[in-house]
Amino acid sequence: MNFAKIIVVITVVSAAIMELVDTSIVNVGLNQMSGSLGITIEDASWVITSYAVANVVIIPLTGFFQRYFGRKNYYMASILIFTIASYFCGTADDLWTLVFFRFLQGIGGGALLSVSQGILYDTFPVEQRPLASAMFGIGVVLGPTFGPTIGGIILDNYHWSWMFFINLPLGVAALVLSNIFIEKTPEEHQIDRSKIQIDTAGIILLALWVGPLQYVLERGSADDWFDSPVIFRLTILCVLALIGFIWWELKTDNPVVDLRVFRNRNLLIGTILTVIVGFGLFGSVFLYPLFAQRIIGFGAKETGMFVIPGTLIALFFFPLIGKLLQRGASPRNFVFFGYFVFFSFVMAMSQLNADATAGFFVGIMLLRGIGLAFTNMPLINSTVSTLAPKDMAMGIAMTNMFRQLGGALGIAVINTFVSHRQAAHRSDLLTNLTPGSPAYEERISALTNGLTGRGLNPLEAPQVALQNLRLVIEKQALMLSYLDAFQLTGFFFVASLPLILLIQKKKVSAEAMKAASEAH
Repeated sequence: MNFAKIIVVITVVSAAIMELVDTSIVNVGLNQMSGSLGITIEDASWVITSYAVANVVIIPLTGFFQRYFGRKNYYMASILIFTIASYFCGTADDLWTLVFFRFLQGIGGGALLSVSQGILYDTFPVEQRPLASAMFGIGVVLGPTFGPTIGGIILDNYHWSWMFFINLPLGVAALVLSNIFIEKTPEEHQIDRSKIQIDTAGIILLALWVGPLQYVLERGSADDWFDSPVIFRLTILCVLALIGFIWWELKTDNPVVDLRVFRNRNLLIGTILTVIVGFGLFGSVFLYPLFAQRIIGFGAKETGMFVIPGTLIALFFFPLIGKLLQRGASPRNFVFFGYFVFFSFVMAMSQLNADATAGFFVGIMLLRGIGLAFTNMPLINSTVSTLAPKDMAMGIAMTNMFRQLGGALGIAVINTFVSHRQAAHRSDLLTNLTPGSPAYEERISALTNGLTGRGLNPLEAPQVALQNLRLVIEKQALMLSYLDAFQLTGFFFVASLPLILLIQKKKVSAEAMKAASEAH
């Protein structure tokens, strides 16, 4: 691998990681932001929602923007928008200024994933394309995994604005290196925008269903779903716009999103499986720190450090799997094994209790790392490898969009599921501890004696004991609801296993893959 190729790989993978980190890094900073800006946690969550909405709207449009502006121009413009918006996010002194620039940051970040993947594929010859998938898979895993960890380290030592300022040197470096080392394709030198028809209706309809869908998934649990008039109306808008979008895009001759690409079986099956992987990846990243901190009592920094060994083992497997795929190994077998390992991870998590040790968490997160390594990269490779050259950019964009939606869906479903299961478990636990029952009296007596033994006034001890018992019940109910949520995640993986058998094992010709690289 020559020097220029190494620089391109580092640049585009770093840009993809930077974008994915920003989808999760802010989550851990909401408390500090709300205090600094004088707003509620609920208001501060708009910082997350605005980025996610902009991001998921722009991703399926990246194929069109590459054709219209040229891939290199669009990629560099997106890096520039992302970097400038990051600066203004860090300097914002009120909520809506921050939300506005966070939205712009999401627009810029949308290209950093899909276009990075296309550039990476073009950097390698056809026979090394699985290795390109492996390198991109590294970014897909590292971003969501390290986002909360980096955010926690920054918050422990610096102001929350550094969660955005950290992007500035990376963005500037990526911009300079992209300008020097990323070459334009022959088609970029011959773009005639006067001959490119803009599907305005398609763009509007896309925004009207993807944007509200992402908003509903992000805010639904916090706003009590359809009890909220806003959520209800946006859901109706999303459904109507989706129907109109599908009808229009299949009818028009120059669709902004060519839905006909889903005639390719591998893309269709791979996209469905990608949603499940997004569900598991983002869902586990959401659940794991909540359990570790709220149930076990670990700090944010410790929680993040437990993930590192699993990530390192994933990095070890990525190039190994890439080389095996390059030699003709079936990606279907790797995906099946990865699903099995990831299922083992979530089921092991569902057996945890409040006495779980740091060593146990490290071991269980190793399973997660192996599962993601064997699932992500082979799935990415098999999903787009059988596409026709003209469909490659669109297929990549759709895969990335549905991964994001899968993550949003996972967090929304898990959030709602945890709330319902927590209420159910609380009710069950209280049923077994009714006043006057032997179990209740025994618990209250033990707690009261313990409190008086530590010097508390005997007259106050029974009331404090009752409060402590309620806290114990709440914590136990929360823990059981988290365990149920891990089992739910495992169910989705098991239910989707038969789809893996439908992935075609056909090996794509070198001529087709070479043509695909020229179509980005």
